[in-house]
Amino acid sequence: MNSFIQSIPVPLQSALLLVMSNVFMTFAWYGHLKNMASKPWFFAAIVSWGIALFEYLLQVPANRIGAQQMTVGQLKVMQEVISLSVFVPFAVFYLGQPFKLDYIWAALCLVGAAYFMFRA
Repeated sequence: MNSFIQSIPVPLQSALLLVMSNVFMTFAWYGHLKNMASKPWFFAAIVSWGIALFEYLLQVPANRIGAQQMTVGQLKVMQEVISLSVFVPFAVFYLGQPFKLDYIWAALCLVGAAYFMFRA
């Protein structure tokens, strides 16, 4: 198993961990709006911190692995692209928010940011 993981390119290892991390982060930040709307905010905060622990258990190794071949700026922009890619389906399908054209414009801006951070 370890040799399989090491055969995956470092940027892809980092990206996959960041995707999983962002799923936890999105639930920690926004899941309580649906699941705990009637609970006191401090209860939602404690539950969110518990969920965020799992986010950090994935995010920290993702950044350490990614830093082997990418700059901190590249890691941050990659994380933002992943964050929007996870957030939009979550907002639409889980929270029932309408899809907005603004999501596409934001994604295009992130494509530009990624271009400038990753160009040679």
